[in-house]
Amino acid sequence: MLISKRPNYLLLKASLVLTLILFSFYLLYQLDLIALIIESDRSKISLLILAIYFLSTIHWFYIAISLDKEISSLDDPSSKTLIGRLLLEKNKSQEERDISLVEDELSNRHSLGYLAIDVLLKLGLTGTVIGFILMLLPIGEIKDFDPQILQKLLSTMSGGMAVALYTTLTGLLTSMILKFQYFILDTSLSQTLNHISSKYK
Repeated sequence: MLISKRPNYLLLKASLVLTLILFSFYLLYQLDLIALIIESDRSKISLLILAIYFLSTIHWFYIAISLDKEISSLDDPSSKTLIGRLLLEKNKSQEERDISLVEDELSNRHSLGYLAIDVLLKLGLTGTVIGFILMLLPIGEIKDFDPQILQKLLSTMSGGMAVALYTTLTGLLTSMILKFQYFILDTSLSQTLNHISSKYK
């Protein structure tokens, strides 16, 4: 069965998602929520998570532009793209057109993004553990039940809990958003490769 080619709106979708992400972070900045997260997190893992997320988003948008050129080469094959070179060789024998090699090469471009998703999630969980350690450390220092000491102790414990919660929240949210971003690329790539496979295999 021949799978028909769908219109290519990848760059438009990627630009729209990037605009929404930037607008969301602008709102969070205006509401001082980003400053609150960074100030409350003594471990600074939240700051590291946000830095990795922004670098990964730049990489994602670059891959989106590159993939958009690949998909556009279905209509106008160019020797500058992998799909274009594959289609320009369509008059040659079946063995010379290795579609699976092109599939692997295009899919491998997303591997750095999936590594970043995993790292963001793991950093969030690491922050949780560090936060609980910071929260529980002062308990060993209790020698008597003086109210002033207990008040200071509770203040230190709440700081540890803030580290645990903010790093977990930042890690989970950024990894989920980045996963959605790469899902957009994967669906567009999958549709394109299915069309090529059904047409030329």
